[in-house]
Amino acid sequence: MSYDPNDPDFQFLAIDKKKLIAEAAPYDGQKSVMVPDKKEGYVNAEITGTKGEQVTVKTKNGEEKTLKKELVQQRNPPKFDKMEDMANMTYLSESAVLQNLRARYESTLIYTYSGLFCIAVNPYRRLPIYGMNVVNKFKGKKKNEVPPHLFSIADNAYSNMMVDRENQSCLITGESGAGKTENTKKVISYFALVAAALSSDDDKAAADDGKGSLEDQIVQCNPVLEAYGNAKTARNNNSSRFGKFIRIHFGPSGKIAGCDIETYLLEKSRVTYQQPGIERNYHVFYQLLCGKIPEYAEKLEVKNDAGLYHFINQGCLTVDNMDDGEELMAMEDAYRVLGFPDEDKLALYRITCSILHLGEMKFKQKGREEQAMEDGTAEATRAASLLGTTCAALLDSILRPKVKVGTELVTKQQNLQQVQFGIQAMSKSLFARMFAEIVLRVNKTLDTAKGKRCFFIGVLDIAGFEIFDYNTFEQLCINYTNERLQQFFNHHMFVLEQEEYKKEGIQWTFIDFGMDLAACIELIEKPGGIFSILEEQCMFPKATDKTLIDGMNGAHMGKSKCYSKPKPSKHVFPPHFELAHYAGNVGYNITGWLDKNKDPVNQTVVETLMASSDPMVSLLFQPAPETGGKKKSKKGAAFQTISNAHKESLGRLMTTLYQTHPHFVRCIIPNELKTPGLVDAALVMHQLQCNGVLEGIRICRKGFPNRMIYSEFKQRYSILAPNAIPTGFVEAKVVTEKVLGALNLEENDFRTGNTKVFFRAGVLGMLEDIRDERLSSIICYFQAHIRGYTMRRGYGKLIQQRTALEKIQKNIRTWIGTRDWVW
Repeated sequence: MSYDPNDPDFQFLAIDKKKLIAEAAPYDGQKSVMVPDKKEGYVNAEITGTKGEQVTVKTKNGEEKTLKKELVQQRNPPKFDKMEDMANMTYLSESAVLQNLRARYESTLIYTYSGLFCIAVNPYRRLPIYGMNVVNKFKGKKKNEVPPHLFSIADNAYSNMMVDRENQSCLITGESGAGKTENTKKVISYFALVAAALSSDDDKAAADDGKGSLEDQIVQCNPVLEAYGNAKTARNNNSSRFGKFIRIHFGPSGKIAGCDIETYLLEKSRVTYQQPGIERNYHVFYQLLCGKIPEYAEKLEVKNDAGLYHFINQGCLTVDNMDDGEELMAMEDAYRVLGFPDEDKLALYRITCSILHLGEMKFKQKGREEQAMEDGTAEATRAASLLGTTCAALLDSILRPKVKVGTELVTKQQNLQQVQFGIQAMSKSLFARMFAEIVLRVNKTLDTAKGKRCFFIGVLDIAGFEIFDYNTFEQLCINYTNERLQQFFNHHMFVLEQEEYKKEGIQWTFIDFGMDLAACIELIEKPGGIFSILEEQCMFPKATDKTLIDGMNGAHMGKSKCYSKPKPSKHVFPPHFELAHYAGNVGYNITGWLDKNKDPVNQTVVETLMASSDPMVSLLFQPAPETGGKKKSKKGAAFQTISNAHKESLGRLMTTLYQTHPHFVRCIIPNELKTPGLVDAALVMHQLQCNGVLEGIRICRKGFPNRMIYSEFKQRYSILAPNAIPTGFVEAKVVTEKVLGALNLEENDFRTGNTKVFFRAGVLGMLEDIRDERLSSIICYFQAHIRGYTMRRGYGKLIQQRTALEKIQKNIRTWIGTRDWVW
């Protein structure tokens, strides 16, 4: 540690080690342990007795417990309390990680390293740790020169790019509400601030047309994308319901030269359904109806009351600590900075509000016929007006679509259920196409031709691994994504580890830990896998949920170790199959997967909207250029499925990531009450398992996680075997080898490299115990000498005092006896 913990800018980032030592709990290397606890996860305890495989402990609360030995985990020495990098702890265990994160979070230290990971715990309050003063403290600093911080990760990525001339990536993952998007914004702001410092005066000057600088435009993407892509969920008031990979391009001097955004898995189902009472639709609907800009009500043909519209009133209408009016103005400013023309902005608003009217359209069954019919045309008229078509054309496309039979077009009868499904599919398609167009236009704005692009730093903000009571198609896609990302991390982490071993010249057999996850990934994505079967079923008109699950069971049940029969469940929608992911077994319910994967939109609706008089609506429904060929369209519907599109986009992302030097940020929700300083142990442990932190620790245990340069080892541990060290000046490496030889450690416990000594997990704790014993012995011996010296000195003083008193008494007696003597 080379920084001053008393620096006021580091008040919420660093801890004073002196205070930490004063606060340290009593520790005995042989007795101090961590034991499981229902409420706190793990608590400090002391072993009071051992009997066979049973251990009796006394917890910090004074409670006595008897446990099996394997449930008791070794506690780290006080030197490792509130450790900034948990990979350096001598005992790498679940309890150690949880205890360290909890202790730091309770001290308002929200960032902690765990090897390659930076773990960020949501503070649930604003902290003054992101200002320009803090940016300047982290600029150009190495990881060990400053406290753990997101800015350190960002600065290392920027420095690596400039020094190594290599593309970088920052992978930010976590559950909904963990703070992924906030941390993504902070990383991008850091790059914008650092790059802005390199800009010339001309670049900083405001443009006459009102557009902001490129740095401003990159930051201002967020209000627009959040309005259309963020919503309130059960866990998070502002949850991103899509993933994004933001590439920030830099020129040869390190100045920002452009940016582009790629998005993944927008949650379209939310457009038409939200969980009652606890969720909300996308923010943009409520912002447009808040009345902050009064003229919008007339222009968009809506009433400023979200409660009137079925598609957005199923959940709650407001969000705590979020002012829809302020958010609307932020979105308006963002559109201006991004250079969107007013007519395009209004066109997007009209399409957004047309969805509200589509949700209010009423239909009824026409007698005993299969044909449904409209029940009033007021809402259809408004929707058609906003979409640039006629009420009759819109209703015809919904109620009486034309389908191709052979070479002829035939009008198809639609019953009430099919019509309602068609309305929902149309609404979701409108929203998704509009979102894609916004991203496309943002990318055009950020694609500046002036600057030469040499390198990029990609920031990935994507949902973390999910295990719910009810897991469906969206969860499978998210978990598949995380499986690939975890494989990437495992591969990268141990490639780096093994490169370090190779560089240090220590003996090691190469292991590719990325292969641990290959079985599950192949089960999902390879030919004959789950996605393949799903795509095949989508091609068959008569396919049902039953034919889908029968096909999956027939292909994989009993044949793949990752595919199994689910455990019995009391849930309303029990799982149909179970997959063994790296983070645990997840049961999936396949109800509705065929419709979700095909995402069917009535072709007549597409043609009607393609012919719209509104240029924006017509543009949204134009066929994509790359899918226009007859051969490709005839090959099958699998090319158009969500699963296939996601697999291909994820494949492109992984190819990009493997060409970068990655940096990993894992975001954690500490509790679901949104309370600062409170840690829900079970919730945090679940996330540590799901987002790969414990997986990283598992890999660490396989190698030599603790390493120390020889000079540090000589300074700290020479005391363990002073007689083994030759006299005079001796090289640190020789001292290390002599000391370790004298301690008779197991051959597999350590390795000596060219510049460092490497230890297995737990060995440093043993060395610390021996060192504590030696220090205790030396201090006791020293104290004995001092006590002896002080006692002898005190006794000498008493002797002198006695002699002095005797002489004084003798003189007084002599004086008394001779005072009247005549002589």
